[in-house]
This record gives sequence, C-alpha cells and structure tokens, in this order.
Amino acid sequence: MTALLLWLIRPGAYPELDEQLEDAFGRDGLTVTSIHRGQDGHHSWLKLVVRGTLPRGEALVRLQELAASKGCDLVVADPATLPRRAGLAVFDMDSTLIQCEVIDELARRHGVYDQVSSITAAAMRGELDFVASFTRRMGLLNGLDGAVIAGIRDSLPIMPGLPEMMQGLRAAGWKTAILSGGFHPFADELQRRYGFDYVVANRLEIVDGQVTGVVHPPVVDGEVKLQSLLRLRQELNIEARETIAVGDGANDIPMILAAGLGCAFHAKPLTRAKAPHSLSFSRLDALLPLLGLA
Repeated sequence: MTALLLWLIRPGAYPELDEQLEDAFGRDGLTVTSIHRGQDGHHSWLKLVVRGTLPRGEALVRLQELAASKGCDLVVADPATLPRRAGLAVFDMDSTLIQCEVIDELARRHGVYDQVSSITAAAMRGELDFVASFTRRMGLLNGLDGAVIAGIRDSLPIMPGLPEMMQGLRAAGWKTAILSGGFHPFADELQRRYGFDYVVANRLEIVDGQVTGVVHPPVVDGEVKLQSLLRLRQELNIEARETIAVGDGANDIPMILAAGLGCAFHAKPLTRAKAPHSLSFSRLDALLPLLGLA
C-alpha cells in the first residue's frame, strides 16, 4: 500500500479526527499511521500519514464533503507528486487573489452590472465559452469612463492570506505568476504590491478617456493560461512536479491539472470537482503547510 499525506485544515481551533471521519477513511481503504499537529496563527491542521490508494473523483469529493460538514478542508496527496523544492507558483487573479471579479466592478460603474455579472458567472461555471463570453462582456463596457479604473485598482479587496502566502513563497525561493483572464492594470498593481515575478493578463483599450470595449487577442482563457504555465516552466527549467497552480473558475482547470500541486480555491463546483486538491474554508496561506513552509 502507498504512503499518502492527508491534511485536515481549518481556521481557528484544531480539527478533530472523529469516529465519523475515521470510518469514512476506512471505507475508502485508508489507514491512519501517524498524526502531527500544526498551526500558523490563522489555521490549525492535522497532518496525517496514511496507507492506502489515493482517492480520486467521487471518492475524494465524498471525503471532502464530509470534512466540509465539520468546517474543515481536506487535502490528500501522494508525496511522490508534491513539489520537493522551490519552483513556479501561478495564480488566477479574480476571486482567487482578490475578492471580486473586476470586470463586474467595471460594469457596476457603467450601469450594466446585471448583464455582465450573469455572463461572468456562467463563464466561470463552465457553461459558456470563455472567449465568446469575454467578448460579449467587453462590448457592454464600451464608453465606460476610464477614470474609474484607478479607483477600483487602488481599492482592490485582497483575498485573506495573500500577503502571508507571498511572503512565505518568496522567502523559500519560489517564482510566482499571475495568469489572469482579467486586466493588466489590476494584475500589475498586485505585482507591484506583493512582488509577483510575472503577469499574463488582458489589455483594456482606452481611447479619448473611454474604454472602447475592443478585444485584443489573444484573450487569456484556459488554454492561454496553460500555455503560459508551460512556457514559464520551460524558461525557468522547472519540472512539472515543481509547479503550483491555483484558481477558482472553469478556465483555471487546464493549468490546475498540469501542475504538481493543482488546487481549486473557494472554487465553482465544476472546478472543485475536477481539481486534485481544493481549499474552500481556508485562507490563501493554507497552501504553505502543504509545501512544508509553515
């Protein structure tokens, strides 16, 4: 039987490995051999060494849902696939690094929020082609006063744990990138504040002080995110195993599946179901204990 690592993580007090969870592990052929406690001031976790076969698909979702009923995130990993050293960590931006979808906030300022947000939500759920939906949303922003961009940029609602996560990753030597279907002014601001090494995002065309709504290809969709991850990995001479990819939407699934540690973060159901790992209750810096950095 394979030795696996399993984390139960939650904000605040230590999670409990109760009888219900132990029974569930047993039904999936997992046997706990040792338990280690940890905390970082924001989360507490149990790191379990278990024997068995890595649960996937419905089995993994079932275990995660049971942990969720107790307010915990559950992450199960084969140690042979986890990063062994610092490499490349890539992140979606909207609803991952920040607590909003910027295109929806632009639409709010332009009086077309309902139309744009409904398209955004459907695209993130994987119900609409991302490029087609992006083009429709951009068309609705035609004529937006470009002055509103600075106001949104300067008051971005940062996802809890972002500063601590970046501090931990950078101190350990990780290269970091934002791969965003959003826009450069906002991703560039996060890069300035937190030291991301690379940014891939869409351009906002402004003519005579107004957003034109014109889309300049390539639109950063799931395929562009994946190819950007692969390109950066090759440029940095980093193995696939030494990569992390984190996102919440359907367009993040390709890069999540291509990473050594691919994680859905506070994600839409489709993304959470497809991703090998997910965090739904924890802050962004809950990634650090998974890497042995906390």
